[in-house]
Amino acid sequence: MVAKMLPLIMIVVIDTNVFISACLGNGDSTRVIEAVLLEKIHPLIGTALINEYEAVLARPVLFKSSRLNDSERNKLLDLFFSKCNLQKIYFNWRPNLRDEADNHLIELAIAGNAEVIVTQNIKDFKGTELIFDGLRILSPNQLLKEV
Repeated sequence: MVAKMLPLIMIVVIDTNVFISACLGNGDSTRVIEAVLLEKIHPLIGTALINEYEAVLARPVLFKSSRLNDSERNKLLDLFFSKCNLQKIYFNWRPNLRDEADNHLIELAIAGNAEVIVTQNIKDFKGTELIFDGLRILSPNQLLKEV
């Protein structure tokens, strides 16, 4: 009998800007969130990232041109969170990035052994003080080419 190998699902951290962009109808970001919902990729979530998602979703000015209303965005967020693995962070890797607000994404990725951080702002992750082999920073478009 030959054992069947299950495909490995990529573990990722999805920056808030990707989720917001999906709510606004950006095709690549929408397809990344769709890949999560279809369980083609497996996102990690941590307390700081949950708080960031909720805080940004509470800014109505960002969603004037959104294809989703407030209730729909919150339902999508709940569904998205249901597909995420809650990861505790036990060690802070700081200082690391120039923008302190992005350090929690690196820490989450390292704590959960993620392969990729998916973000619209790749430049924010350039010039890190610490290098983590095996962790890549990809745009939604770049990630979709691998999924």
